[in-house]
Amino acid sequence: MLTDPDFFLWNIFASVGDAAFTLPIALVCAIWLWFSARREAGRWILLLAIGMALVGATKILYAGCGIEIQSLHFRVLSGHTTLSAMVWTVAMSLLCRCAGGRARTGVIIGLLIGVLTAVARVFDDAHSVTEVIAGWVLGAALAIVFVRSFVRSRVKLAKPRFAALGLLLVASVAYGRHAPIQQMIEDYSPGVCARLFPSLAAEVRREL
Repeated sequence: MLTDPDFFLWNIFASVGDAAFTLPIALVCAIWLWFSARREAGRWILLLAIGMALVGATKILYAGCGIEIQSLHFRVLSGHTTLSAMVWTVAMSLLCRCAGGRARTGVIIGLLIGVLTAVARVFDDAHSVTEVIAGWVLGAALAIVFVRSFVRSRVKLAKPRFAALGLLLVASVAYGRHAPIQQMIEDYSPGVCARLFPSLAAEVRREL
């Protein structure tokens, strides 16, 4: 059983993956990129949307239709881990790049934050090891796709000091907040599944 200091430490890493914290950071990155290169901003928003859609799809299928892979202890992709690995990898890469460093350094830092978030979610009993690994791989893959594209574009980031200050400000305000996304998924998933997969939803209701 975790001691209080252990719980506090892992709670920090779990919190940095919460959508209420990562999405504002992702938005600041998008705005920063928009003033630097709109094509890269669009690519970032698209990849972020893909990641969120995949996580959301697994959560809806499980919460509404009861779909899971029991042999792998897999129910849903870990949203905290996916967002942490993706958003922090991109944010750190942009910060390292504008500071004159290499984007690769930011990638390593961001992916490490994602790993720590994954471990925290397992310690929280929120997800299985399989679920956090899958979430980390998804977030890391999408982040690396973006970073590689950004580096190749040779875009010069606009107003780096203001962007860095904006990231710090948003992080200080958003940290510790929790998005009610999980509750919304649990409330609305049965209805979504009932419309998309009526026979499957009916079978789940019979089992309940």
